[in-house]
Amino acid sequence: MSDGGAGRRRSPRRSSPPPPKPRCFWARAEPALSYHDREWGVPVRDDRRLFELLILEGAQAGLSWDTILGKRAGYRRAFDGFDPRKIARYDAKKVRALLADPGIVRNRLKIASAITNARAFLAVQQEAGSFADYVWRFAPPPRRGGRRSRRDVPARTAESDALSRDLLRRGFKFVGSTICYAFMQATGMVNDHTVDCFRYREMK
Repeated sequence: MSDGGAGRRRSPRRSSPPPPKPRCFWARAEPALSYHDREWGVPVRDDRRLFELLILEGAQAGLSWDTILGKRAGYRRAFDGFDPRKIARYDAKKVRALLADPGIVRNRLKIASAITNARAFLAVQQEAGSFADYVWRFAPPPRRGGRRSRRDVPARTAESDALSRDLLRRGFKFVGSTICYAFMQATGMVNDHTVDCFRYREMK
């Protein structure tokens, strides 16, 4: 005798995947997604990390940030974990090795600038006690309102202009105002997550 289907097993309903989190316009795929969600805009006060980001932002000039993120492991390996003391002692033999390394951007001027910047970085540490103490003096006061869209995100500011001028005066290379502002965004000196991004409130 039929039970009218009462004894049939019902297939469990498949739950819909959660909607994607709203993010800043530039975070669309890996490795940018993970970098955006875990690192970008988080305040950095560790000198080694600050030096790493300063070198990587300079290496990005003329390239995409995705390209640099994809090579970050290669940079850490090739540049001794971004130890400025070691990099400051690089000689011509080491430069030739770097120019042959496919894991980094093989640009002679950018490689030379990393060495120059390591020496200038050590000088700032000697003068200021730490690079963090020095560079955070250029951070603007927190904004009351956030960036509403990508059109509201500047390429440079008065603060990045001032930082760029001072770094150049100290002998740093590849530290134009646009590069300095990207560095300030990356290190949390400014919160440029747009207000619709889930990280905006987490960074406040």
